[in-house]
Amino acid sequence: MIELEATVNGRRVREAVEPRLLLTDFLRHGLGLTGTHVGCEHGVCGACTVLVDGLAVRGCCLLAVQVDGRTVETVESLASDGRLNDLQESFRRHHALQCGFCTPGILMAATYLLGRGTPTRDEIVNLLSGHLCRCTGYAPIVDAIEEAAG
Repeated sequence: MIELEATVNGRRVREAVEPRLLLTDFLRHGLGLTGTHVGCEHGVCGACTVLVDGLAVRGCCLLAVQVDGRTVETVESLASDGRLNDLQESFRRHHALQCGFCTPGILMAATYLLGRGTPTRDEIVNLLSGHLCRCTGYAPIVDAIEEAAG
């Protein structure tokens, strides 16, 4: 076991973890943060996207021990006091989700993109090229992110 200490969604956590434990498993099973979804387990689908030190990363491609001393944000960090943030509200308005499986990863990737400034429509489309969604056809997602960008 290896001692891991990180800040997850603003809360300091300290856990002993197996060296080969994936970050997604640590978040979901160790911390109960089930908003981070696991799809392909190869980094292709994007459902496991979280922010580590502000960068969008695939949680299924990282070991939990790799976030030792770092800050991790999951989809659970977006809403506060039971209220959706502007991006989540925009997704709701545009019906930018259906089954919802891909939504947490897309929200986190979009959060990263929006944090870098106001993206163009092409930048939003490029962002989504790294995420698989089988329900929406992507157009409502692009519209929602574009609206949230202002």
